[in-house]
Amino acid sequence: MTVGGPVESRAEADPRGGRDPAGFSDVAVLVPCYAEATTIAQVVRDFRASLPGATVYVFDNNSPDATASQAAEAGAVVRRETHQGKGNVVRRMFADVEAEIYVLVDGDATYEAAAAPALVRLLREERLDMVSGARRAEAGAAWRAGHRFGNRLLTGLVRLAFGRAFDDMLSGYRVMSRRFVKSFPATSQGFEIETELTVHALQMRLPVAEVATAYRARPAGSTSKLGTVRDGLRILLMIGLLVREEKPLLVFGTAAALLFSASAVLVAPVLREYYATGLVPRLPTFVAATAAFVAALLSLACGLILDTVARARLEQRRLAYLALPPPGERRRGAAYS
Repeated sequence: MTVGGPVESRAEADPRGGRDPAGFSDVAVLVPCYAEATTIAQVVRDFRASLPGATVYVFDNNSPDATASQAAEAGAVVRRETHQGKGNVVRRMFADVEAEIYVLVDGDATYEAAAAPALVRLLREERLDMVSGARRAEAGAAWRAGHRFGNRLLTGLVRLAFGRAFDDMLSGYRVMSRRFVKSFPATSQGFEIETELTVHALQMRLPVAEVATAYRARPAGSTSKLGTVRDGLRILLMIGLLVREEKPLLVFGTAAALLFSASAVLVAPVLREYYATGLVPRLPTFVAATAAFVAALLSLACGLILDTVARARLEQRRLAYLALPPPGERRRGAAYS
């Protein structure tokens, strides 16, 4: 696939004339979008009003409708990412946009823009690296039962593997520090990106918080792009991949324990008969037990080696994280555009 350069447009100048009375000029609002022409203008206007001085970036992901033009007319900086999928868009956003604080939000007008100033202030005052907006539905139709159940199930799995910090792991409304964004090695392509963001924060043991925010139903004419079963399975697969990559000793050690147990069960009757008669009449069983024992040793060795690699990768991410100042302590002379 050929990827073109970013296309940037801005429809109007900032009517504040560069003044930043609320202190949000170092904030970038990132809105990944696909076919949200019905709602994107409202989202841009709401966040520009809630965060005066902040720059709103809309990254259009091959929308077949007027999403890009609607966003530009509302005052957003519009860029395009041709690789399809929310994860691909977020990876491009994090690479291209420079700011001290990032607000990531969907373009479907379901999240509460009025909550953004409080989330940003909390991040600054507590020197946090992520504040996640936990969804609290204003009406039953805002959050479908299948999505709610899937969110609880998947959040529980991540909590079991990596520890508890979030009740709504799949929220699309997050405020993040620059050092979080620039140390985040995004690899997902679709809606798994929220899972990857959550695991990054938990595995790095970063200071985070979760705040309840209102969650509204989509406006008429707007449709969800999230497939309950399809994307749920992709998120489940991502959780499995992240557990394997971040905790390989747990995965391969568990496999080794199961193989050792199987080997012991298989070899026990063979040994009993050997000690009683001096014969090994169950040669295939003995071979299977030996093979399981060898596989267990190999699995354990792989776990130990990969655990060393995982620790090295974690240290690299930590060094990238430590190379940047915490929120509110921009380096003297630094400027983000």
